[in-house]
Amino acid sequence: MAKTLSFAGLHMGTAFGIGYAMTGSPWVGGALALVEPACNTVVFHLHEKVWKRIEARRGAGRLIGT
Repeated sequence: MAKTLSFAGLHMGTAFGIGYAMTGSPWVGGALALVEPACNTVVFHLHEKVWKRIEARRGAGRLIGT
């Protein structure tokens, strides 16, 4: 759990830093620090679901081919 929390903090800090550096606004940096990691979490979840399906199909193909 500590590793997950440290990664979340790093991710949010990076998003804030990039947003602030590009705009000079701490408000934009703060908004990016909240919105981007949340969107990325949803996309990662969907990505994992797709990969599980791909792996299941590959595994099923191996069983049929043996």
